[in-house]
Amino acid sequence: MLLTEQSLQNSSCQYLPPQNPAQKPLSTNQQLLPLTARVNDRDCLEIGGCDVSALVEQFGSPLYILDEYTLRSACRQYQEAFAQFYPGESQIIYASKAWNCLAVCAIVASEGFGCDVVSGGELYTALKAGIDPKHIYLHGNNKSRDELQLAIENGCTVIVDNHLELELLVDLAKTRSNAPPIQILLRLTPGIECHTHEYIRTGHLDSKFGFDPNQLNDVFSFLSQQSGIECIGLHAHIGSQIFERQPHQDLAGVLVDWWQKAVSYGLPIQVLNIGGGLGIRYTESDDPPTIEEWVKAACQAVVQACEAKGLPLPKLMAEPGRSLIASACVTAYTIGSRKVVPDIRTYIAVDGGMSDNPRPITYQSLYRAILANRMSEPFQETVTVAGKHCESGDIVIENISLPTTNPGDILVVLATGAYNYSMASNYNRLPRSAAILVHEGEASLILERETYEDLIRQDRLPARLMQNG
Repeated sequence: MLLTEQSLQNSSCQYLPPQNPAQKPLSTNQQLLPLTARVNDRDCLEIGGCDVSALVEQFGSPLYILDEYTLRSACRQYQEAFAQFYPGESQIIYASKAWNCLAVCAIVASEGFGCDVVSGGELYTALKAGIDPKHIYLHGNNKSRDELQLAIENGCTVIVDNHLELELLVDLAKTRSNAPPIQILLRLTPGIECHTHEYIRTGHLDSKFGFDPNQLNDVFSFLSQQSGIECIGLHAHIGSQIFERQPHQDLAGVLVDWWQKAVSYGLPIQVLNIGGGLGIRYTESDDPPTIEEWVKAACQAVVQACEAKGLPLPKLMAEPGRSLIASACVTAYTIGSRKVVPDIRTYIAVDGGMSDNPRPITYQSLYRAILANRMSEPFQETVTVAGKHCESGDIVIENISLPTTNPGDILVVLATGAYNYSMASNYNRLPRSAAILVHEGEASLILERETYEDLIRQDRLPARLMQNG
């Protein structure tokens, strides 16, 4: 459809990615909308060749809409960048806590990725999705014996976080007669600060994750005396939603120093895992590095640090999560009621909120939204988008410019692929939302919408509380 320059600047259309089939795909983490987003002849938003308004009619709302092309493009951008900038062996692992479900795990595995899991449930899902256990890595700061046992029985690698885990693994290794050693990576706290929300900073010394650097000699000495555990690598992660490149460059030097010390204890270190953390563009003001820029900086820093120490290049691993999946997904809501508070603000309410996206109330996260059924209509008012939960803090977006909205309009919140479904809840006993995968005009259900019956499936009513008759 033809759009004037003014309408492009003052309507939802301004957020569409450029459509040029001959152009190299844009870095997915810098896009507000999925790469396949466009406006159809009904002035409605299309993603993956599917009309978003029609998807809501078919599947209901709130609705997570995941674009397969964008997710696969992000995977390939990481693969291509590592191939270009790291001369040694590398492996990219999807940090599945961002969104762990069968379909997402299967897609990233088909792109050659491994999988980082942080619980028995995530591990079970990754296995059921068909991911090679050799490429599954179990994280967590308080893994249970059962979770460790599940990982070991399936041949997964454990990323060890503390002394208790080491003791549990030693004990479990004794029960495995004639079995090969349990392979582990050690998670260490590098003491590197970065500018991000305090809840998602993990590299500073005051963190619940990883061994303190002062413990290294004791830990390396302990591991050098174990026959049932084989420490093949070191791991560190400095946080999430990071726009700076310098912290990851600093991390390379820290990891290589630790590696050199581990070698002096006779440990067979082959792997350095630099974690993930690359940020994405949630709003117009966000300006993260591209995937290529982040990979280049990290890889070159590892190479330089190894050359300075006279060490061979290790197998280099990274664990992107948000920067793979966030921009590939949007959440579609149906607009309901409106409240005007004179001289203060106007609220519009949607049929979801903190149960399908807890990040605004938890992290004060900012989002952008558009009106999917009237894409070229100019912005005419500033409103606050409220969720439907019985909670004053259930605000999806505060003070956003939109066209004048009506009940029944479809509001689409952008970049909701990371930590939205995975942190969803049944607060106020709202059923969890459905999710669909869109690709080349086809929409496939990947997560069914919960029903009221699902909400009480695990409930149990003692006999003495049942009503007579």
